[in-house]
Amino acid sequence: MTEPVRLDSKTQTKKRVKEEGLGETIKVIVQALLIALVVRTLLFQPFNIPSGSLIPTLLIGDYLFVSKYSYGYSRFSMPFAPNVFSGRVWGAEPKRGDIAVFKLPRDGETDYIKRVIGLPGDKVQMIEGRLYINGQIVPRESAPKVKTADAYGATVEVPTYIETLPGGVKHQIIELQGDTGYLDNTRVFEVPPGNFFMMGDNRDNSTDSRVPPEQGGVGFVPFENFVGRAEVIFFSVNDGEAAWQFWKWPWTVRWSRLFQPVR
Repeated sequence: MTEPVRLDSKTQTKKRVKEEGLGETIKVIVQALLIALVVRTLLFQPFNIPSGSLIPTLLIGDYLFVSKYSYGYSRFSMPFAPNVFSGRVWGAEPKRGDIAVFKLPRDGETDYIKRVIGLPGDKVQMIEGRLYINGQIVPRESAPKVKTADAYGATVEVPTYIETLPGGVKHQIIELQGDTGYLDNTRVFEVPPGNFFMMGDNRDNSTDSRVPPEQGGVGFVPFENFVGRAEVIFFSVNDGEAAWQFWKWPWTVRWSRLFQPVR
């Protein structure tokens, strides 16, 4: 009859320490994941900018933090947007001039980022490249020209302006096609209750609330669809560069944009 193998006390101690160490490691990992989930769901969520619709305010390759608590919480604040409740809790409506991330109304899944231009009840219109809100032209002042890519990817020098929205928020816009772009003349958009009118600062290269959903655009954005407000750029790399290629950072990182507030 074969006798069972007996471990000496030293071997048993080593085994127990190893098991306890593995258990502690798993516990720390689980706790870290839970903390990250809470932070992402309730406080801040990182986003990157994949398009040029908010040039010159935000550039392709910018990485920024969005505050989830700024507008309260809806199902779109949660990962995968589970349909567990409707409306918002602890809601605070976006202010005119905010740059906000929201879920595209026509699919409820795609993240978009634009500037809040029209509030519920506002009448918004573009006439010959000028923005009108409630029948009043929005003041703008000429600013230095900037270089950017046109619709064909060529670098061009384009006019820019400092626009002052009702309420006093100032921001820079660019006009790739001057005041004769495709979306520079529109009908009057009357923003429904509980909705907002969103636009890009790159006025001639932004698919926004000026384009109806049936034409592949944004349309009006319900308050429920807002994810959060853009707060700060925490990282930025040149257009076409990969952020994870850290060995290129000395040359590809836009160092001057790091930790700049989003306005």
